[in-house]
Amino acid sequence: MQHTRPHRKNSVLPWILLAILTPLAFVAGGVAVWWLTPTAEAPTAAEAKPEIWTCSMHPQIRQPNPGTCPICAMDLVPVKTEQTAGLRELRVTEAGAALMDIVTSPVERKFVTASIRMVGKVDYDETRLSDITAWVPGRLDRLFVDYTGITVAKGEHMVKLYSPQLLTAQEELLQAIAAAAALADSDVGIMRETTEATVTASREKLRLLGLSPKLIARIEKSGKTTDIVQINAPVGGIVIRKHAREGMYVKTGTRIYTIADLTNVWVKLDAYESDLTWLHYGQKVRFTTEAYPGEQFAGTISFIDPVLTASTRTIKVRVSVPNSDGRLKPGMFVRAVVLSKVAEAGKVVAPEMAGKWICTMHREIIKDAPGKCDLCGMPLKPVEEAGFVTVAAKVEDAPLVVPAGAVLITGRRAVVYVKTPDAEKPTFEGREILLGPRVGRYYIVRNGLREGEHVVTRGNFKIDSALQIQARPSMMSPEGGAADVPIEKEVPRHVRMQLKRLLEAGRTVADAIDDGDPAKIHAAFGKVKARLDEIKADGLTGRAGAVWKELAMLLDNDAVEGLRYAKTPADARRAARSLRHHLGRVAKVFRLLPHGSVASRPAGGHVHE
Repeated sequence: MQHTRPHRKNSVLPWILLAILTPLAFVAGGVAVWWLTPTAEAPTAAEAKPEIWTCSMHPQIRQPNPGTCPICAMDLVPVKTEQTAGLRELRVTEAGAALMDIVTSPVERKFVTASIRMVGKVDYDETRLSDITAWVPGRLDRLFVDYTGITVAKGEHMVKLYSPQLLTAQEELLQAIAAAAALADSDVGIMRETTEATVTASREKLRLLGLSPKLIARIEKSGKTTDIVQINAPVGGIVIRKHAREGMYVKTGTRIYTIADLTNVWVKLDAYESDLTWLHYGQKVRFTTEAYPGEQFAGTISFIDPVLTASTRTIKVRVSVPNSDGRLKPGMFVRAVVLSKVAEAGKVVAPEMAGKWICTMHREIIKDAPGKCDLCGMPLKPVEEAGFVTVAAKVEDAPLVVPAGAVLITGRRAVVYVKTPDAEKPTFEGREILLGPRVGRYYIVRNGLREGEHVVTRGNFKIDSALQIQARPSMMSPEGGAADVPIEKEVPRHVRMQLKRLLEAGRTVADAIDDGDPAKIHAAFGKVKARLDEIKADGLTGRAGAVWKELAMLLDNDAVEGLRYAKTPADARRAARSLRHHLGRVAKVFRLLPHGSVASRPAGGHVHE
C-alpha cells in the first residue's frame, strides 16, 4: 500500500501537465502564426529592408547598417529610399489623429486689422511755443507776470524795461523831426529829402526796438521822450517758464518768459520696430488718460521719428491733438491704440482718405481739396504719397492669412502642416511657406498656400516631431536624413533638360547680383520663376517625384521672395543665397554635377554680404 501511492501520484502528474500545456501550445502556435502572417498594412520584404540608417537627432548621420549614432549614441532608424508620398507627408490612423488632438483651420483671404497699442505722454506743441525777449539792453523795471502758470492773452502787458539806448533813439527822432521842419521851406531839394529820410529811419529804429507805432506817434506829438519800454504778449497762452527777475540787467535777445499755447498739444508715443509697418502719417489715434478714466480722446499722427531710441528700442510717434478746453495737461500719461486695416502686400487701407490732400511738412493738415498748408504755406499733396491705400476694399485685395498658431517658426523658416483632402486616412503634408508680417492673431502668407486649404493649428508640433523621428524634413531638420541622396534611376530626358535650363536661370541671378542693377535682379528672379513653372515632373515617380516636390516648393519660395519682396540689395542677396543652396541640391540629387559648370555656381557664386 505504501508503494502504490507514489506510483499512482506519478502516473497522474503527466496527464495533468499535458492537460495544462496543450491549450497553451495551441495558443502559442496561434500567436506565432498570427505574428508571422502578413496583413494588408504590413510592409513587404523589399520595403522592410532599409538602404540607409540615420539618427533622428542628427539626420546628417547616414550608415548602410543599423547601429548607434556616433554623436549622441541613439539607435539609428531606417530610412526608406523609395517613397511614393512627399518627404513631409505623414499618414496616421483615425485613432492616432484623435490621440494627437489635431485641429485644423481654413486658409482664408480676408482683411485683418492690426491693433497697435502704445504708451506715452502729453507734451507741448513745439510750434505753439513763444519766447518773450528783450529787444534792447537795459534793466527789468517791472515784471507784471511774476510766477509761472498764469494765463495771458495776446497784447497784454508783460514787462517794463528801462533802457538808456531807447532814450537816445527817441532823441534822434525828435531832432530829425526838428531838422525836417526847419528845412521845410528850403530851396535845396536834396537837403529836404535827406532830413525826411532821417525821420523815417529814426521811426523804423524805434519800431525795431520794440515801441509800437501808436507810442511813436505820441512821442512825436508830445515831443517828450521816455526811458521805459513796455513789452506785450505776442500770443495768448500759459506762461510755462520765467527766465528773469525784477532788477536784472538784460542784453538784446535775453529770454524773459516762455508762453505755450495749449489749445493744441502733442502726444508722444513709443512704438516698437515691428509695429512701424502699420503706422502712417494722418492716421487716427485714440487714447485714454489716467485723469479721465473711460473717456477717449482722438488725434492724428503728424510725425514718425526717423531715428530709433537705442535704450528702449522704440521709435517716437507724435500725435497732434486738439485741446480747446485745456483738459489735456503736458506730462499726462496716456495709453493709445491705432487700428490699421491691412490689404495685400501689407498696405494700410483707408478708404475714408480717398481724395484727401496732405502737407508733407505738417502731416496733421489734411484737406478735401488741393491748396496750401495753413502753417507753412507749402502745396498740399495727395495722401497716396503718404502710403495709404484709398481705393474701396475689394475681396481680391484682401491678403491670404492663417492663424498664428498654425505656423512653426525657426529662424527665417516658417513651416505649416496642411491636411490632405479626401484621403483614406488622416494625412498631413508639411510645407515651408513665405511668411509676411503678423497682424494680430494672424500671419499674412506671401507664398506657399492656397485659399481653402486647411492648416493644422493644434497638434502641428506633434506631427513635426513624428517626421523628425523618421529623419524626414521637419522644422528643426530642414533637409531630413536622406533627401539629398542621388537618384539611382535615370531621369526622363525632357525633365533633365528643363532642370538644366532652371540651373542656367539661377546663374543669371548671380550675374545680376554681382552687377547690382535692381531691374536686372528683378528680371533674373522672374526668369527663375518662369523656368520653374515650365517644369512638368509627371515623369518623376517614387522617391524622385517626392524629392522634386520638396525642392520645387523651396525654389518657388526663393523665386517669389526675390521677385516680389526683395526691396533692398540685402534682401536680394539673402534670397539669392537660399536659391543657390536649393539649386545645388537639385544638381546633386538629379546627378547634374558631371560636366556641369552651371552646377558649380548654380545661383551666384559671388553672392555675399
